[in-house]
Amino acid sequence: MAEAPAIAIIAIAMKIDPYIVDTLMRDLVAHSHSSAAFLVYLQLYRHTHGEGRESAAMSHKLLADLIGISKRSVQNALAHLIERRLIRQRKARPTAVPVYTALTPWIRKGKSSA
Repeated sequence: MAEAPAIAIIAIAMKIDPYIVDTLMRDLVAHSHSSAAFLVYLQLYRHTHGEGRESAAMSHKLLADLIGISKRSVQNALAHLIERRLIRQRKARPTAVPVYTALTPWIRKGKSSA
């Protein structure tokens, strides 16, 4: 019997601001009824704050694939997050891949995250 191939496990450690889990999750999931918005925010936070970058270019399809939800759910979630001023979206051209910044409005300027 052939041996199963070894699987490499890569752990990614990221410090998450407690506000995201303690307050924002409950607000987006329970109050706004948008668990997709929380998942999209968390993914964008990981690709920006988690990697020490201000912003990240990500297509709707890539976000949908990373999270495991539909592209339409990503689009709805992004609209909600933009309206709530939790993310900023920029595009060089109308058909360009959007560049997102995960905002942290609960952190006052000059104060670092937890």
